[in-house]
Amino acid sequence: MTETANRSADDVQQHLREVQELLARHQLVENLVHRQDMPRHELVQNLVHKQHVVALQERLDSLHSADVAFILESLPHNDRRFVWDMVKADRDGDILLEVSDPVRESLIEAMDAAELRAAAQSLDADELADLAPDLPAKLIEDLFQTLGSAEREQLRAAMSYPPESVGALMNFDMVGVREDVSLEAVLRYLRRFDELPDHTDTLYVVDRGGNLKGLLSLEALLINDPEQQVSQVMQREGIVSFEPEDDAGEAAQAFERYDLISAPVVDAQKRVVGRLTVDDVVDFIREESEAELLARAGLREGEDMFASVWDSVKNRWSWLAVNLVTAFIASRVIGVFEGSIEKLVALAALMPIVAGIGGNSGNQTITMIVRAAATGQVAPEALGRLLKKELGVAMVNGLLWGSLLGVLAWALYGSVALGMVMTAAMTLNLLLAATAGVAIPMLRIRFGADPALGGSVMITALTDSGGFFIFLGLATWFLL
Repeated sequence: MTETANRSADDVQQHLREVQELLARHQLVENLVHRQDMPRHELVQNLVHKQHVVALQERLDSLHSADVAFILESLPHNDRRFVWDMVKADRDGDILLEVSDPVRESLIEAMDAAELRAAAQSLDADELADLAPDLPAKLIEDLFQTLGSAEREQLRAAMSYPPESVGALMNFDMVGVREDVSLEAVLRYLRRFDELPDHTDTLYVVDRGGNLKGLLSLEALLINDPEQQVSQVMQREGIVSFEPEDDAGEAAQAFERYDLISAPVVDAQKRVVGRLTVDDVVDFIREESEAELLARAGLREGEDMFASVWDSVKNRWSWLAVNLVTAFIASRVIGVFEGSIEKLVALAALMPIVAGIGGNSGNQTITMIVRAAATGQVAPEALGRLLKKELGVAMVNGLLWGSLLGVLAWALYGSVALGMVMTAAMTLNLLLAATAGVAIPMLRIRFGADPALGGSVMITALTDSGGFFIFLGLATWFLL
């Protein structure tokens, strides 16, 4: 992380601490005043309340919307509602776009219809489409009636695309120019704007029908002779563009590969319908990474840290139930070999090592496969090749580390046979882990499911039960 990034993280933490201190001071003074019996008690209480409200509002007004969103996510419900009421109404829409989905739902629940309508009306069509799934259907219908025909069509288009498509990420703010005008004319045209759309690094050269003809970079616009025409300096070849139906993950990979800041979105007739920018792509990558991390732990969605107990239980119960079943199976495997464990107590001390190393190895494998699938580097047809490679890795690691553990078991318990069983069990369990680590995500990909969902839970279940069975089974066979 760079020094600038560290400073930014420190700054937002400092903002959070300052807001928390203001809230604590406000609550303390409110409680003290409330308990005091004095003349004009209500007047004093109102003055104290206004003093802290003004201080808090001034602090919030000075912060970026993303920082306010972070603060709201970090506060318990009562403080969050209080701070949310202090935010100026004209910033509500921007902040709602920045907060996580669970927190957004809690904030929207605290707003009345008029506040929601005002917040929604402050947003562009593409931003409103992002917020629409969390808004009441009646409000969306009312907003449609207030929009102009062009904005209404943009909103309808943005809401029609799947969540993980380019169309769902694109925005409609862009600058188009003709190829038969001079660069001087383009410069005069740009000076008429109060500000350019965010992340404008190129202008789109289009014909009268809106068809994309090329790109005019701001660099080419500034360094070339103003008397030259756009057609003489614009980029015609090697243009990276997308269609609304394209996968957003593949678009994100293209942005990373070609170091893009923005890219045109065109329809089947090559008409420019929108623009994809790096900030939208970064947000998408972050959300996908968070979703993948949660899915591996068996969580269906992000969770408000201050959500109710019941909401958290609903988000977590399903894979915990699966884990309970698999843990019970593992316990029954151990139960089958109770007699062996009673005769050779060393087995009880050594069997968690076999299961633990197998689980770690399996998680390494599944993480690599899921990551490669996310970047488009593997397809379902690669299952055989990947399995062969991972089995080779598992065999080497199993023999290497299994032999080391075998020697330690021999040294501790004075049994060469126990050491050999330890080596064999470790190798076999790593082979099982490699097979599961490849097969689970690859088969899920083949059937169109999320390859990360519950991966670590399933790997742990297999390597625990399998490891116990392999180790105790070999020990029973060869040592007793």
